[in-house]
Amino acid sequence: MLRSVPKRLTVGFFVVLAFALGNAAISYRSTQKLIANEQAIAHSHQVLAELETTLSKLRDVETGQRGYLLTGDTQYLAPYVLARTQTQAQIAKLKQLTADNSQQEIALLEQKIAAKLAALERTIDLEQKNDFVAARNMVLSGQGRQLMKDIRQIIGEMEKNERLRLQQRARQSHIGFRDETVTSSIATLLNVGLLMVLYYLMHRYIKQRQQAEDSLREANQTLETLIQSSPLGIVALTPSGNVSLWNPAAERIIGWNNREIINQCLPLLDNQQLRQRILKGEAIHDIELSCYRKDGQAIAISLSTAPLRDATDQINGIMAVIADISDRYAAEQTIREQAALLDIATDAIFVQDLENRISFWNKGAERLYGWLTQEALGRNVYELLHAQPVGEILVSQENLIAYGEWQGELRQIDKYGKQIIVASRWTLVRDAQGNPKSILVVNTGITEKKKLEAQLLRVQRMESIGTLAGGIAHDLNNVLTPILMSVQLLQMKFSDSQSQNLLNSLESNVKRGAALVKQVLSFARGFEGDRVTLQVRHLISEITHLIQETFPKSIELFTDISPNLWAIFGDATQLHQVLMNLVVNARDAMPNGGILSIQATNVLIDEQYTQMNLEATVGYYVAITVTDTGVGIPPEIIERIFEPFFTTKEVGKGTGLGLATAIGIVKNHGGFVNVYSEVSKGSQFIVYLPAAEGTETQIIQEGEILSGNGELILVVDDETGIREVTKLSLETYNYRVLTASNGVEALAIYADRQDEISAVLLDMMMPSMDGANTIMTLQKMNPLVKIIAISGLSSNEKIAATTGSGVQAFLPKPCTAKELLETLHSAIE
Repeated sequence: MLRSVPKRLTVGFFVVLAFALGNAAISYRSTQKLIANEQAIAHSHQVLAELETTLSKLRDVETGQRGYLLTGDTQYLAPYVLARTQTQAQIAKLKQLTADNSQQEIALLEQKIAAKLAALERTIDLEQKNDFVAARNMVLSGQGRQLMKDIRQIIGEMEKNERLRLQQRARQSHIGFRDETVTSSIATLLNVGLLMVLYYLMHRYIKQRQQAEDSLREANQTLETLIQSSPLGIVALTPSGNVSLWNPAAERIIGWNNREIINQCLPLLDNQQLRQRILKGEAIHDIELSCYRKDGQAIAISLSTAPLRDATDQINGIMAVIADISDRYAAEQTIREQAALLDIATDAIFVQDLENRISFWNKGAERLYGWLTQEALGRNVYELLHAQPVGEILVSQENLIAYGEWQGELRQIDKYGKQIIVASRWTLVRDAQGNPKSILVVNTGITEKKKLEAQLLRVQRMESIGTLAGGIAHDLNNVLTPILMSVQLLQMKFSDSQSQNLLNSLESNVKRGAALVKQVLSFARGFEGDRVTLQVRHLISEITHLIQETFPKSIELFTDISPNLWAIFGDATQLHQVLMNLVVNARDAMPNGGILSIQATNVLIDEQYTQMNLEATVGYYVAITVTDTGVGIPPEIIERIFEPFFTTKEVGKGTGLGLATAIGIVKNHGGFVNVYSEVSKGSQFIVYLPAAEGTETQIIQEGEILSGNGELILVVDDETGIREVTKLSLETYNYRVLTASNGVEALAIYADRQDEISAVLLDMMMPSMDGANTIMTLQKMNPLVKIIAISGLSSNEKIAATTGSGVQAFLPKPCTAKELLETLHSAIE
C-alpha cells in the first residue's frame, strides 16, 4: 500500500503534470493567438498611418513641382526633392509592412507613384530647358491628374482592405481574450503554476498592448504634426457638416481662424448639391471651385474629400483637403488668353524645332494651309509645306542662324496641293544659355496680292498700249479722213462703172481701216458708240446670213431664238462685232467641219448666281450662246483667252484682239461672259447682256445727202489734206468755207468775220493752241457760237463736252461726207 502511494502520487503527479502541461499548452496557444492578433492590429494601424503619410508626401512632391512650374522659383525644388525622397522611402516601408498580404496592390501603387514622379520630373526638366509649351501641354494633358487619381484609388482600396482586416482581428482578439480568461480561471483552480504561467503570459500581453498603443499614439502625433505643418488646408467635418478640425494652412487659404470656424458650417459648402454629395460620403478628387476669403477676396481652390468611418464602417465625419490654385489658375488663364490671341491672328504662326518638327500651330496656320493642329504637330515642316528646292530653304536657315532673323517670299503648298505664296518672317528663339532652341515663323498669305499685282501690271501695260494705240489711231484717222472724203468726191465726178468699182473698193478698204482703228480704240479706251433699244434676233439674223454666205459648207448651223426675247440697250455695230468675233473663232476651231449653234434666251440672274459669279449682278438678262464642236480650249490657257494680243493661231491668222475687244464691249454694256470648254469636244461662249425696258428703236435708213444754203463755215485743222478735202466737200454741197491751220489763226479769222460764220468745224488736237482752249476762247468771243468738234481720239469727245454749251456735236475721224453734212445741218438748224 505504501509502495502504491508513490505510484499514485507519481501517476497523479504525471496526471496533474500532464493536465497542467495540456492546460498550459492550451493556454499558451490561446495567448499566442491573442498576441498575434494584437500585433496584427498594431500592424494595421501602422499600415494605415504609413499609407496616409505616403499620400501626404506625394502631395508635397506635387506641390513643390507646381510651385516651381508656376513661379519658376528654384526654392520650390528643395521641398520637392525632400518630399520625393521621403515618398520613395515610404514605398519601401509599405513594401516591408505589406509583404504578406498586399504585394499586388503595393506593386501597382509603386508603379503608379513611379510614373507620377517621372511625369513630375519630366515637366520640371522641360521647364528647366525652357520648353514651356511642352511643359504646359504635359500639365494640361491630364496625365498627372489621372495618375494621382489612380494612386488615391489604390491607397483607398488598400486602406479599406486594411480596415476590414483590422475589424476582423479585433473581433478575433476579443474572442481569444474571452477564451483565454476562462482557460486561465480553470487553470488557476487546478494549478497555481498554471496561474503563474497565465500571469506571465498576461503580463507579456499587456506589455505588448501598451507597446502597440504607444506606437499608435506616436503615429497619431506624427499625423497631427503632418496636418499642422501641411501646406494644404486639411479640414475634418462632423456628420452634420460642421468643422471639427481646421489646420493653419486652411486658415491661411480661407482666412478664418480656428476659434471662428470650429463647430461652424464650412463656408465652401454654400453649393447645396456639393454639400449633399460630401455629407453622403462621396469621395471627391481635385474639384476646382471659386470661393471668397473672409476678407472678400475671390480665390480659386482645389477640393478633395474622403469619408471618415468608425469601426462599424459608419460615416462619422468628412476629411477635406484644400489647395489654393489662384496663381496656377491665373497663369493658366494667361496662357489660354495668349493662345487665344495667337489663334485669332490672321497670319499663320507656328514654331519648329531645329530638326524642323512643328511644335506649335495656330488657327491662322490651319486657315492658310488646311492642316489641322493635330495633323501638323510633330511633322517635318518642309515635307508638309515647301514645294521649292530644299537648297533655297537651307540658305534661309543659314541666314537665320547668322543674323537671328530672316524674311522673304516662299512658294509653298497647302494640304490640297494648291500652290500659295507667303511673305515669311523667321525669328530664332534661344534658351536661357543663349543656344538656338527653335524657330518662330509668321507667314502671311500673299497669293491674291500677287495676282492683283499681276493684274495691275497688265492694266498698266494696257494703259501704255492704249496710249500708244490712241496716238497711232489719231494719226491714222488724220490720214484716212482726206482719203475717204476724196473718194466720195471722186465718186460724184466719175460716173463710169470701172471708176465706180475702183472707188467703191477704195472706199471699202478705207472704211475697213477706219473700223480696225476703231476696234483698237474700243479695246484700249472703251469706246462708246451710239446706243439704242434693239432686238438681238436682228443681230443674230445678220450673223446667220453672213455665216451661210461665207462659212464652209462642212459647218452646220443651228439657231434657237426665244419667241418672246427681251430687248437690250446697246450699240448694234459693237454687238455685231462681238458676235462676229465669236462665230469666226468657232469656225477656226472646226477646220474639218462641225456644228455651230447660236441660241438666245431670257435669263433671270438671282443672288445665288451672283455669289458664284462676281461679275454678275441681280437682274434680267438676254443670254446669247455660241457653241461649237471644235478642238476645244486647253485648261491651262482658258484663263488667258481674253488677254489682248494672246492668240493660239498661226502668225498672220489672228491679232489676239478679237476676244479682248469682245469682252471689253460686253462689259461696257454692263454684261459678262462665261466660257465652258473641253478639249476635243468643243467650246461654249455665253454672252449675258442686261435686258432693256421699252420697245426696239428702229434704225433709220439712209436718205439723201443734205445740202447747205450758202452758209459760211470755218474749218480748223492742222492737217492740210483734211482742210482741203473738207473745204472741197462742203463747197460741193453749197457751203462757203474759210480754213485755219491752228487755233490762233482760227481766232483771228473768227474775230474778223464772226457775224458771217454760221459754224466752226474744229479739230481737238492742234499745235500752238489745242481745241479745248480754242473752244473756250470762241465762247468768250461769242457765247452763241456753234462748234462741231472733230478728232481721231474718242476721249476728246468728253473733253469737248466739258468746255460748254457751244459744242453742238462731236465727229470721230474718219467720217464720211454724209456724216459731216448731216451733223453740220443739224448744228446750224
